[in-house]
Amino acid sequence: MISGGSIAYYVVVALLSIILFTLCIFLVVIIICRKKSVESEDNLPVKLCAHAYPLADIDTITDGFNHRRIIGKGRLGTVYAATTATGDHLIAVKRIHPRLILSNAGFGFSSIIKSLSLAHHPNVVPIIGFSEAPGERIIVMEFMAMKSLDFHLQQSSNSATFLDWTQRLKIAAGAARGIEYLHEGTAPSIVHGGVKPSNILLDVNFSARVCDYGLSFLAPHEMRGLIGYVDGECLVEKGGVCKENDVYGFGVVLLELLSGRSGEIGMLVEWALPLIRDMRIVEILDPRILVPSDMKPIVRLAKLASACVSNTRKNRPSIVQVATILNSLEMELSLDLNISSSSSG
Repeated sequence: MISGGSIAYYVVVALLSIILFTLCIFLVVIIICRKKSVESEDNLPVKLCAHAYPLADIDTITDGFNHRRIIGKGRLGTVYAATTATGDHLIAVKRIHPRLILSNAGFGFSSIIKSLSLAHHPNVVPIIGFSEAPGERIIVMEFMAMKSLDFHLQQSSNSATFLDWTQRLKIAAGAARGIEYLHEGTAPSIVHGGVKPSNILLDVNFSARVCDYGLSFLAPHEMRGLIGYVDGECLVEKGGVCKENDVYGFGVVLLELLSGRSGEIGMLVEWALPLIRDMRIVEILDPRILVPSDMKPIVRLAKLASACVSNTRKNRPSIVQVATILNSLEMELSLDLNISSSSSG
């Protein structure tokens, strides 16, 4: 006959066995999960940060910052066309204005540029390198062959390069996706700080690529070149950049796409808003191109622009909402074009 002490012994042994067996299973599960996690991380695309170039190399590829290589000038600096040392890749070299370097000597230029260079999106111009030396700050970016949206809207006199309504809507949607990525797809999020047509470049397919994002630290209190593209709060605060202000600037870009007029100085918003509110949309449209037969997408675009620039920051749509509407318009237009081409064929 089994005594009470023996029963207790066997119960304890059984419980310990169960506990040990459970722990073993638990450890095996943890090991498998960790292995899968490592494997999934290995399969993720590696985001490379900007490469540090010696200033001597930058000087060589720009021919000593030769004025013949200048392809643009802006509030932050001068941009030069250059070729990589191997000679097989065009790049754009932005040389920051010396006065901005002197006024921001304490900022961690290289660390900020490295952080910004982690942004990778089809509608964002990649930062691929930088250079830093006494009195010099350089940013190296991918070269965009078709110049800026500002060039095509305000500077080009060639009627063959005028953007039609389909191209303008495509550019608007692409730029919105780029800004949406900066706001919501990066960690920490990136506030552009200077959304305007000169900072929206076009590639060979006329797809929009947002550039000069996150560089407001170079000129935190300077409004030169931004008047007309920032809201009243930003002007009062002299540089209070935020996501809502990016949306305002994008709204002005939409008005420029609609009208062909420049948004600088701030007169465009005051002129266009009353016309949009009265539904006199045709009166604001760029006279250089034909009024579209279907005005519905243009009316929606005008109303969206109005929402971006007429509301207070609190009531302004987010760039996510703006991009969603523009993506929908772009898809509808693409579908209509496909149907039209099929019918004509």
